[in-house]
Amino acid sequence: MTMAIEVTARHGAARAGVITTARGRITTPCFMPVGTRGVVRTLSSADLDDLGAQIVLGNTYHLMLKPGAERIGRFGGLHRFQGWDGHILTDSGGYQIFSLEPGGNVRLDDHGVTFRSTYDGSTHRLTPEGAVDIQTTLGADLQMVLDVCAALPASPAVLRLAVDRSADWAARSRTAFLARERPELSQLGIVQGGTDVALRVESAQRTVALGFDGYAVGGLSVGEERTVMLATLTATLPHLPADQPRYLMGVGDPVGMVEAIALGIDLFDCVLPTRFGRHGTILSMAGRYNLKRAENADSDRPLDDECGCPVCRRWSRAYLRHLLIVDEPTAPRLLTMHNVWWTLRLIEAAREAIGAGTLDGLRSRLLAAYG
Repeated sequence: MTMAIEVTARHGAARAGVITTARGRITTPCFMPVGTRGVVRTLSSADLDDLGAQIVLGNTYHLMLKPGAERIGRFGGLHRFQGWDGHILTDSGGYQIFSLEPGGNVRLDDHGVTFRSTYDGSTHRLTPEGAVDIQTTLGADLQMVLDVCAALPASPAVLRLAVDRSADWAARSRTAFLARERPELSQLGIVQGGTDVALRVESAQRTVALGFDGYAVGGLSVGEERTVMLATLTATLPHLPADQPRYLMGVGDPVGMVEAIALGIDLFDCVLPTRFGRHGTILSMAGRYNLKRAENADSDRPLDDECGCPVCRRWSRAYLRHLLIVDEPTAPRLLTMHNVWWTLRLIEAAREAIGAGTLDGLRSRLLAAYG
């Protein structure tokens, strides 16, 4: 089914709304915690329910290798396998292939990509059609096409080839997806082009012409300045349908998300909140900080004075720092819970600010705290 977004409030280009899928409704803007291997690290699906997550991301690359799409399919799909009734989005695996296998281990051609497993070195082949087959077997509600994500900075020739191959693979992916006749599932196209505005516009137009159920902007937040990312988004978004979801892939820093929301982005995913939590970096409305710092050793304050998460309601910075310092496994779990809760509440606050016309105030506060 084509995913429609019902816009319920606007503030400039920013919009709050509801995406309707065969599984249910997703209120936007929305942040998706990353569950790479079928789990958000240190958290269970029950935790995600309690934290208020609406949708989680699964990684096609890792799941196709371990435990294998066929095994998950025998359980009825990824929802039943991981015990999660909410929405699931799966990426195509392309980004992981290129990022995990540097130094010539990846062989890319017009038809697909050959790569070695990061687990055991075995050789695998992934094509646009194969990525569709795997994600359909996983039963993901939202599925991404296989694309070519060029590392930045990249030469014009490299970006041109990536855009052309991505467009060709998108067309093949769309044909393969529609042939599966799974109307309860949705497929999103991906816009590439680096920071070249002309290529971004061309990629957007070619992708939209294929008639996907939603659209993602990929290949950003890979080291470029935030101002460059936002300028690229500003040029790209007018060429994506206003009545379908817009997804900015791989962005999860607080300022970056709110800035992108102001431009009209609906969906985000990123490992940042969970990775930070595992290593003791705390997200708060006063900015991010390292819990290991000595100043927290005797602090009876919560992680964030304004946070209402289960962790902040119960434990002090001093106690949580103690757990972290002595390598107690409970520490990364509790800190991850806080960071995910905090991120979800930030996006909820942005949604409310759009309705109230106060998004600029939230942006200013985050810029002051995070820079």
